[in-house]
Amino acid sequence: MKHASQRTLPDMRVPTIFVKPQSSFSGEEGGGFLRGDVVAVDNRIVGMRPSDKHLDGRILMPRLVEAHCHLDKCHTVERMAVVGGNLEQAILAQRQDKANWTDQDILSRAKRGLAEFVTAGTGMVRSHVDWGDAAPPPRSWSLLCALAEETSQTTLQLSALVGVAQMSDRSFAKQVVASIPDGHALGAFVFGQDGLEAGLRNIFDCATNRGLPLDFHVDEGLSPDLNGLELIADIALETGFSGPILCGHAVSLAVLPTATRNRIIEKLSKAGICVAMLPTTNLYLQGRNGGTPTMRGITLAKELDQAGVPVVVGTDNVRDAFCPVGRHDPMYALEMAILGAHLDPPFDTWLKTITTNACLALGADAPCLNGAPLDDVLLCDATDFSTLISGASRRPANTYFEV
Repeated sequence: MKHASQRTLPDMRVPTIFVKPQSSFSGEEGGGFLRGDVVAVDNRIVGMRPSDKHLDGRILMPRLVEAHCHLDKCHTVERMAVVGGNLEQAILAQRQDKANWTDQDILSRAKRGLAEFVTAGTGMVRSHVDWGDAAPPPRSWSLLCALAEETSQTTLQLSALVGVAQMSDRSFAKQVVASIPDGHALGAFVFGQDGLEAGLRNIFDCATNRGLPLDFHVDEGLSPDLNGLELIADIALETGFSGPILCGHAVSLAVLPTATRNRIIEKLSKAGICVAMLPTTNLYLQGRNGGTPTMRGITLAKELDQAGVPVVVGTDNVRDAFCPVGRHDPMYALEMAILGAHLDPPFDTWLKTITTNACLALGADAPCLNGAPLDDVLLCDATDFSTLISGASRRPANTYFEV
């Protein structure tokens, strides 16, 4: 008969947001943590007990979640002659770069980005993939779908990024949706185009029929005339759509009159819609005026959170036409969000944006350390949230026993 193997990680800090109430975790409370000896049986965490040791009290937490990135575009900036400009100029520059998108180029860059996420301690990634002008899937979609099937170090979800106006054609919409395997998402670029409402209604209808989650790039600009976010919320409430909905960017919320933005935020909350704040790309592209920008150009994270709208932080673009710098690391994106949106301590509230809230947005269960495999838990060289978010090293907790 095989005996269970028990291991102890002495003097660890566990964020209380990742521990179920009334669980087998017992330790010293303080600073948003429980501190004690973490016990694992057969490489799964089963609880915590008070510790009589006084070591460094490193942090244990679940792996990170990346809810919004672009693995098809990443690491292309070095071959672009001109980078810099607003959203429209970035779209044009990236479209021109597609002349370089061979199978080998797409896969090598996507694998590099995915490996960087793994190194950063990311357990789940959703990447958008540009669809193009035709209904049949582009080569990049097929290649990344195959990559999602073969990767074992992280879960890779894909979201088709199609123009919402194209989806107003019912036949086009059905062809796109037929090419999306289970476990992936249907998305669209929503930016005040003609045919906006018809496209959104086709998207909701097709996603409902297939049971697909929805993921939108929406209102990525500082014009108060953009109305995609509210229309998405209205259709979600009208149809009772059951799948998760993630709306990325939502930049125009920042320039709306207070009454208007409060109305939209209330609808988002009622519809259960998650909003992704994407600080690096939006800080780089938005509010350009020929000199130093005077507007931050990012969505209203505090107001959304206070109204009960789950806020997610995403890495978005890394070293491409949309953002010429960056790194595939959700914790770095959170650090940028803290600076760009004045997100103040306590930081366990905002740590949820790259863990608990991001799981909700991707249709996954909320992360919990009770019963978690050690390979899925990060051992972080930090003793407080500020140090953790400021670049502390992270590695699988199982490596503790290899030292």
